[in-house]
Parts: sequence; C-alpha cells; structure tokens
Amino acid sequence: MISGRISYVLGLKNNREQVLVWSIRKLCDNSEESGDDETRRKGINGDVDPNQPTAASKEESPVDMDTITLDPEEETLSLRQNLIKTIENLQSLSSLRELDLYDNQIRKLENLSNLRELELLDVSFNVLRKVENLEELTQLKKLFLLHNKIGTISNVDHLSSLEMLELGSNRIRVIENLDGLSSLQSLFLGTNKITKLQNLDSLHNLSVLSIQSNRITKIEGLQNLVNLKELYLSHNGIEVIEGLENNKKLTTLDIAANRVKKIENISHLTDLQEFWMNDNQIDNWSDLDELKNAKSLETVYLERNPLQKDPQYRRKIMLALPSVRQIDATFIRF
Repeated sequence: MISGRISYVLGLKNNREQVLVWSIRKLCDNSEESGDDETRRKGINGDVDPNQPTAASKEESPVDMDTITLDPEEETLSLRQNLIKTIENLQSLSSLRELDLYDNQIRKLENLSNLRELELLDVSFNVLRKVENLEELTQLKKLFLLHNKIGTISNVDHLSSLEMLELGSNRIRVIENLDGLSSLQSLFLGTNKITKLQNLDSLHNLSVLSIQSNRITKIEGLQNLVNLKELYLSHNGIEVIEGLENNKKLTTLDIAANRVKKIENISHLTDLQEFWMNDNQIDNWSDLDELKNAKSLETVYLERNPLQKDPQYRRKIMLALPSVRQIDATFIRF
C-alpha cells in the first residue's frame, strides 16, 4: 500500500470524473422531472417494472481516495497533472523504468535513489530550481525537465547512459557540466537565457541540438559535433551563417527569425533536407546557389524575407532548387 500525498492525488485524478457523473446522476434522480422511485420504475403500461433497480441499488459505492495499491513489479508509472508537491512513497518500485511526474507542483528532486532501473524521468512543468539527487539513476536514458525554474545545468555529468536531455523553458544562462554525457544524442535548451554556444566538445554522439529562443549572436563551438544532424537556432540574434565546417551530416538547419543578410558557408552541407531561413533579411536570389549541392533538399522556408516581395517568388525557388517539394508551408503541385 502507498499512502500520503501521492496516493491522494492519484485517487482524486483517476476518480474525479466518476464522482462528478455520480453527483450529476443523483441530482437528476432527485429532481421533480425524474419523479420518485416508484414512478421511475413504472413501465409504459403503468405497472412497476421488477427489472428496474431501486434507488438504493443504483447508488455507487463511495470512492476510497486515501490509499492506492501499486505493484512492486510495475515498470511504468504516470502521475501527470495532479497536485503533487513532494516525491515520496516510491521506494518499493525498484523495477520501475518510466516515471512521469509532468505538470505538478514539485519543488525538489528527491527520494529516487531506489529507482536504479529507471530509464525515463519526466518532471516537466513543475517548480524545480535545480537538478539534484540523481546520483543513483545511472541507467537513465531520457530526462525531461522542461518548463521549471532551473538556473544552472548541474549534477547530470555522471549520467553516462543519458541519450536525451530536455531543459527548455528554464532560466539557464550557460551551457556547462555536460562533459560526462558521452551517450547524449539529443539536447534541448530552447527558451532560456543562453548567450554563447560553448562546452559541447565532448558530445561526440549528439545528433540533435535545439537552442531556439535564446540570446545567441554567433554560431560557434560546434566543430566537434561531427554527428550532428539537426540544428535549431531560430529566434536568436545571429547575423552570419558560419562555424558549420565540420557538421557535414546536417539534414535540418533552422536559422529562422535571426538577423542574417546572406546565405553563405553551407555549400558543403550536401545532406540537407530541410532549410529554415524565414524571417531574416535575405534579398539576393544568387544566395540560393549555396543550396544547389543539397540534392535531397525537400523543404525551404524563406517567407518574410525581402525575397518574398518578388512576384515570381515561388517560381524562382523552384527553378533554383528543383528537388524542393515544399516552399514555406505550401507543398508544390506538379
């Protein structure tokens, strides 16, 4: 048995709809329109129908929301969207592999040391201020900490099995303390206060890097990320496309909503499939020559650049980049 705050909110969340339906039914049963019990049981011919249950038999048993039983062998536990403030009473779940605490009121990562088999932990949309107490979770592969109040990246360096780290929508200013994450494949840092791309050299297996909506002004520090396939840098203050010489495996490059005036330094990205450059200051059609070596390019976003004012906007893109199948949000019709 498990009791306390977690068990209470589990019962509340899982049975709220049942209680609400029961309450509405009782209200209707007691209304003047529904009549008394004997009237409700009468058939069309006016006789009492013996098969119709009485009011007493229709009443549902009260819901016990104080306790709930959890199987110690359970591998997945979801406690999403409750009112949990404290992580507790999970010590017996030593076989647990996935724990979902999304959208609660948790202020501290704690009482997780017994969950040594845990591979996925989601504590997004809570009120955490720091990352802590994950020392025993050495099997962790996915860690979601989206939309908290975390100010620094810390206490994750020992998670050598971690493949995905989501720290978007926090208060992070510096990329740091990631050197031990040799297995990391995806890193999400969007909507923070980061001013510089740095301290990423050890992430040799990183394939997805998202750092949208920060304060980046220069593309740099990516030279060791030779396996990078997707790079998301939209909504920053970047003025020049540069620093991608070693990122030859890129299939998606997103530099939308920056201050770029020229498409340059990407002719070597022959694997590009998606190129997002909308909401910049591109005004020269010859810039598209930088994309001609990308024979698999299918999607190009260039809307809200000076180029779009050209009445032949779509036609010129199609002629310059014949492999493209989507221009902005619209597919090309053949």
